Amino acid sequence: MVGNPNSGKSSLFNQLTGLNQKVGNFPGVTVEKKSGLAHLSEGREVNIIDLPGTYSLYPKRADEWISYKVLMHQEKLYPDLIVVVADASNLKRNLLFCSQIIDLKMPVVVALTMTDLAKKKGTHIDIPSLERELGVPVVPINPRKNKGIKELKKTMERVVDAEVQAKPRDFIDVNVDNPESIKEVLLQIPHLSNYAALHYLINYQQLELASSVKEKITQILNEHEFNPTKTQAQEILQRYGRIRSIMQQAVVEDDPRKRSLINEKLDSILLHRVWGYVILLAVLFLLFQSVFWLASYPMDGIEWSFSVLSGWLGNVLPNGLLADLFINGIVAGLSGILVFIPQIMILFGLITLLEDSGYMARISFLTDKLMRKVGLNGKSVMPMISGYACAVPAIMSARSIENTKERLLTIMVTPLMSCSARLPVYTILIALVIPSKLYFGFLSMQGLMLMALYLMGTVFALIVSWVMKWFIKSRERSYFILELPMYRSPRWKNMLHTMVNKAKIFVVEAGKIIMIISVLLWAMSTYGPKKEMHKVTEKYEILINANPTQAQELERERGAAYLESSYAGILGKAIEPVIRPLGYDWKIGIALITSFAAREVFVGTMATLYSVEESNTDNNLTLRQKMQAAVKKDGTPVYTVATGVSLMVFYMLAMQCMSTVVIVYRELRSWKWPLIQILYMTGLAYIMSFITYQILK
Repeated sequence: MVGNPNSGKSSLFNQLTGLNQKVGNFPGVTVEKKSGLAHLSEGREVNIIDLPGTYSLYPKRADEWISYKVLMHQEKLYPDLIVVVADASNLKRNLLFCSQIIDLKMPVVVALTMTDLAKKKGTHIDIPSLERELGVPVVPINPRKNKGIKELKKTMERVVDAEVQAKPRDFIDVNVDNPESIKEVLLQIPHLSNYAALHYLINYQQLELASSVKEKITQILNEHEFNPTKTQAQEILQRYGRIRSIMQQAVVEDDPRKRSLINEKLDSILLHRVWGYVILLAVLFLLFQSVFWLASYPMDGIEWSFSVLSGWLGNVLPNGLLADLFINGIVAGLSGILVFIPQIMILFGLITLLEDSGYMARISFLTDKLMRKVGLNGKSVMPMISGYACAVPAIMSARSIENTKERLLTIMVTPLMSCSARLPVYTILIALVIPSKLYFGFLSMQGLMLMALYLMGTVFALIVSWVMKWFIKSRERSYFILELPMYRSPRWKNMLHTMVNKAKIFVVEAGKIIMIISVLLWAMSTYGPKKEMHKVTEKYEILINANPTQAQELERERGAAYLESSYAGILGKAIEPVIRPLGYDWKIGIALITSFAAREVFVGTMATLYSVEESNTDNNLTLRQKMQAAVKKDGTPVYTVATGVSLMVFYMLAMQCMSTVVIVYRELRSWKWPLIQILYMTGLAYIMSFITYQILK
């Protein structure tokens, strides 16, 4: 399956395969090959490979090269059929790529999407006439409404099963200008079409060919004075000449003046040099206010449920290690995972809403000027915005940036964007130290704080990029070309799928890490050097026997003493001198260490530490209540405004994600850049947290 970016290809792939792939209303959403099984008819199953979107067979970006190499038989994929997805509302542009595929002489079916949008624009397409002119089957479809999918499947099956595979006729005759050069390439590689042979002449250095074949092609180029640039220009002009003729035959367009001007009117406001930025900030403000406002009720419900469950289990289960492991290790760890699902679902749902509506692409266009000043361009915005969700796919999507320096800078700063793994940390700390008051009846201070953290992460990303651009040298010229999609009504089903999918990913992927670390941490917090633990036992047995009326308070103190003498306590105490200037105690130190694997582990660590420390009578308290009650030895609270904000700043800037480190290495093929990333982000986090604490304390 191939097609231009934003042509509806991913939607069709989802519809055919039933896989819940990401569908976004902006160019470059598919950056890797995706495959899935589709049922064409009873007992007939086929493997569909969704290739990255590309505008033509002259690749510029890394993702376009993936598609190109498959179509040039450079990968071990030999398709029985090419389904070309073409956008009916932009038919002229889509037919360029479609015509190039036809000339590769492989079986082709054209799936014509967005015919409803074309009609709204006043474009009427005569399908039988278009089929005649192209020489291949054309099937109008609407993947969103499941229209035309059965007809497409039947056509695909009919073309694949044809006894004699009728090769499409030439769209243009590429043999006219370079007959001898093409003929000699075909002698070297006989299975190619004339048009594929032309591409081997143009791009042979980038293709995987035997050195003897490359030498022969070099010789052919020199002998016939082959000019790749001139040949490409001639071909494109020829194709558009033929496309113009087809449009006259098969397409009727209304007078452009009669077309709807809604898109233009909206763009004049949303892309305005002043109001555009005001609206963008307002959209972000509403996004983060909604995350706190909408999620507060289900989060309170989940917290209450777990506190009741812990209290009930504490009363029902017999005292012992197994009960302690279950309540303070497993249940505490689970509560640290499930309580944040509402916020993650709401955040991703709202981001999907912006993508589907077409506004995300406008954000790229709007911010290009700002991005250029810091060494990036508008295409960097998409990976950076995706970084709000997760840095791993965001860094992979930077492949769509052609300029090497801009791609490198984008990868280096994307982890500074506040990803969903930071959201649980922000949430628990904001709830602890920021008042939950509403101003003017709707303005939440907690929502403003969350928005400030996201904006600060973005500002630091831009500052770091500006600094790095002076050290990373490149002579490549940078271009920013972006197709602005039509404004569309959001797909609520797609939004729901994304919300459920992201919640599943968080529970399964992050949950596994949190649960493993919670259980390990329970063990480290329960056990310690025998000698030290024995001293604590003896001391408090004497005190409890001497003061039976204070037994409950002494039991609580004994729990705290056990934790301090445990292996986890020893580890926390060892790093406490380093983190004390940031306002952190040894327990926070343990959380900083455990959350290096994944940031969201911070909450699970806190849940385990405070559960292990407390007595059974406190099992019905929520984690927030336990953290609020936490005090230092001098009686002052651990989580003051200064400590809480300092900790948020640390998590906002620190590189605490092993998955991101690995993906940066995989994308850049060097450990140099991931190591630089770890050093600069950790150093920046420490310095800014230190400054924040010293100012606020």
